[in-house]
Amino acid sequence: MTRTARQSPLMLGATICVVLSTSMPVLAEAQGSATIVPHRAVYDLRLLNTRGKQPMRAVRGRILYDFKGSACEGYSLQFRQVSQLNTGEGKVIVSDLRATSWEDGEGRRLTFHSENRLDDTLRETVTGEAVREDKSIAVQVSKPQAKAIKLDGDLLFPTQHVRRVLELAAKGQTLLQAGVYDGSEDGGKIFDTLTVIGKPIAPGEQTPDDASGKNAAFAKLRRWPVTVSYFERGKPSGEQTPVYAISMELYENGISRALKLDYNDFVVAADMTTLELGEAKPCP
Repeated sequence: MTRTARQSPLMLGATICVVLSTSMPVLAEAQGSATIVPHRAVYDLRLLNTRGKQPMRAVRGRILYDFKGSACEGYSLQFRQVSQLNTGEGKVIVSDLRATSWEDGEGRRLTFHSENRLDDTLRETVTGEAVREDKSIAVQVSKPQAKAIKLDGDLLFPTQHVRRVLELAAKGQTLLQAGVYDGSEDGGKIFDTLTVIGKPIAPGEQTPDDASGKNAAFAKLRRWPVTVSYFERGKPSGEQTPVYAISMELYENGISRALKLDYNDFVVAADMTTLELGEAKPCP
C-alpha cells in the first residue's frame, strides 16, 4: 500500500509501498497502538485471472519488501518488483521497479527515489523530497529534471495512510477516503483512494498456509480484509474507474498477506513465501 503502481498495467511495480508505496504490502503503526514491527518479506507473483480484450497469458515474478524504522527514527523502505509478463504470441516483457523511501514518524517529510525499467531499458526515474508546511506540501524534484511543486496539504504520505487504516479498523469502522502522495511518476502525481475494511478475522482463525501462518506470533493477531482503490486525481467525475486496486489481509501489526493486484485487464496474486521479523529501536 506504499509505492503505487504505475498507470500502465505493464508497469507492475507499485507503491508497495501503497500498497506495496506502495504502495504493495506496508508496515506501519496505528496511532496509540503497539510499536511497529520491521520486516523483510518476499512475495511470489502469479496470474490470478484476466478479463481484458487482449488477455494476459501468464505473469511470473517476485517482490522484495524490506521495511525498517520506528516512530522516533522514521520509516525506511527498500522495494523491488521484477515481473515477467507473457502477452501471447511468444512475447515476454520484463518490468523491473526499484524504489527507496524514508518518511519521518510524524508524516512531515518524505524522501523518495525510484527507477522503472522495461526490458532492461530505463523508462522512468524520479528522485525528490516532500516537506509538509502549514497548509501545503512543498516538493523538490531533482530527477528526471529539477523542479518545485506545491501540493494541497490535505494529503497522506504512505505510512500515514496505513496508520489511519489500522486505527479505523481497530475502531470497527469500514471506510476511508483520502488523497495519497508517494512521489510516483514525475513527483507530482496524487491519487484519491477509497479503502474498504472488512470484518476482522479473529486470532487463530483461518490459519494461513504462507510464511505468516508459519510464525507462531501471528496466531495471536487479528487481521482484516482490506481493499484500496486508487483513482487518478483530476479525471472528470464520469471517468472514475480505479486506475488499479489492491486487496489484502492486513494484520494489526501492519504486515499484509494474500495480496491481489487488480489492473483492470488482469489480476495478479502475490503470495508471501518468506518473512523475517526485525526489531525497532525503542524511543528514548
